[in-house]
Amino acid sequence: MAEPTISLAALLARGLAVFPIPAGSKLAPGGWQARASADPHQSWPQGSNIGVGCRASNLVVLDLDRKDGVDGVAALAALAAERAQPWSDTFTVATGGGGLHLYFAAPAWTVVSSIGTFAAGVDVRAPGRTLGGYVVGPGSVVEGRPYTVAADLPVRALPGWIARRLRHQVPGLHRPTGPKTGHVRITRPSSDQERSRP
Repeated sequence: MAEPTISLAALLARGLAVFPIPAGSKLAPGGWQARASADPHQSWPQGSNIGVGCRASNLVVLDLDRKDGVDGVAALAALAAERAQPWSDTFTVATGGGGLHLYFAAPAWTVVSSIGTFAAGVDVRAPGRTLGGYVVGPGSVVEGRPYTVAADLPVRALPGWIARRLRHQVPGLHRPTGPKTGHVRITRPSSDQERSRP
């Protein structure tokens, strides 16, 4: 077993729940949900990639792909521009494929993962109803291409305009029956940002 890498330590310091993914892979091993933990003293296999569990971290991650002629970064930027709203002012990871992962604190209501429903090239990785999704974290390398931190910012609360679009366009959402807890440390948007939301 090895000591946590700098990238792993930084994620743990943010309160994110992580788990090891086999070196060079982005496919989570079976049972990863039970392994995801924010414990800074957890053991870590040498050379492993880093998975970030959305449910255990209380995260919604927008996965902006750039592949097969579809540009999720441009699609989200266009949606934000139409509404005169910010979209990237949060902890952001550049993926090995040239896309971005935008990390947001999950709202009190349930968000389920989806592929391409929010917008073309925009996948949603979320806590879900039972197990939730995950993303490959910074410090990982897949097919020789690294995942790196693109914006070392606090994890922000999910912007109102994104939350409303998720409610309206992603099937299977419902209101909670009780409070939701999580580990991630949240920085709330400013009051000016709140007032400017449509």
